[in-house]
Amino acid sequence: MLFASRIVKWSVCLLLALLCLPAIGAQTNGFTVVIDAGHGGKDPGARGSQINEKEINLQVALKLGSLIQKNHPEVNVVYTRKTDRFIELDERAEIANRNKADLFISIHVNSVRRGSSVRGAETYTLGLARTDENLEVAMRENSAILLEDNYEQKYEGFDPNSSESYIIFEFMQNKHVEQSINFASEVQKCFAEADRADRGVRQAGFLVLRKTSMPSVLIELGFISNAREERFMRSKAGQETLAKSISKAFDRYKQAFDKKQLGGVRQAAAVTPSSPKAETKAEPVKAKKKEKEGKVVFKIQILTSDKRLEPDSRYFKGYKNVGMFREKGLYKYTYGETTSFNEIMKLWRKTRRDFKDAFIVSFKDGQRMNY
Repeated sequence: MLFASRIVKWSVCLLLALLCLPAIGAQTNGFTVVIDAGHGGKDPGARGSQINEKEINLQVALKLGSLIQKNHPEVNVVYTRKTDRFIELDERAEIANRNKADLFISIHVNSVRRGSSVRGAETYTLGLARTDENLEVAMRENSAILLEDNYEQKYEGFDPNSSESYIIFEFMQNKHVEQSINFASEVQKCFAEADRADRGVRQAGFLVLRKTSMPSVLIELGFISNAREERFMRSKAGQETLAKSISKAFDRYKQAFDKKQLGGVRQAAAVTPSSPKAETKAEPVKAKKKEKEGKVVFKIQILTSDKRLEPDSRYFKGYKNVGMFREKGLYKYTYGETTSFNEIMKLWRKTRRDFKDAFIVSFKDGQRMNY
């Protein structure tokens, strides 16, 4: 009963927080990016044999900010910290909210307890971790709250070491999920282009992302538990490579952002009363496929089978227009299709009445996006 009451309390607090957060796009002074160097001060983060996570995070964050300022003088770069100091997780998000940021980038370094050969970079967006590996990463990063004063009251009894506490993140998606995934995808592409092992875009419940009111990601640069990776990340050349990769991803994201903003201005101008031709000229209707090109498309996975099922199979429980894709030799069946995360969430809640294990999957240009 106590755990259930905490979940309800967290849900209410989250809803109120999201309603009260400042609106993105209300600002008039250009694009703002907040760069968050994870850990710091009394919180060393993951420990390597030669260096601690907090030092790598800070150096890469500062180098990233310098590159963005050099390539985009019009962009306002804000740091959650520029020195070795401890900042509470909620305060990091509030720094982004107070500055009405358009993008939040949290820089971290990964570590595993078992095995020193694991390597590569991965980028996370906010959500429910669907693998033990993702959950373990979130638990390690969230354990920073144990160093905060009154963390039990501040985080409503959230226990970073209890898997039950992470159920709440199933409800912590927001309208910026598509942009977050888009940026995360660009980051991973750029890491791969720099010959970094690409561990993909993932999802997990990070407290530092839960209250941000803009597209937000948490980047794990590599594994400090791997001696070779540690040497790379502590070197100036390695830090510059990592910063350049994220900066390159920012260039692409910002270009798409500007194009979208400019398109909105042009569209608004085309329908102004001072342009009579625009009032009568009809826009051509685009095919559904064209409308979804380059966008994240959400579906609900309802079944997995090692055999192909007929459209009228009893396993679909009367559901029509069921989609299918193949992955690792299995047939995976989906229901619904939309670019709106809010719409797919509503449909998912209804679908779970018949398929209790149903979950949301996302695609981009026909390719499954892995978290």
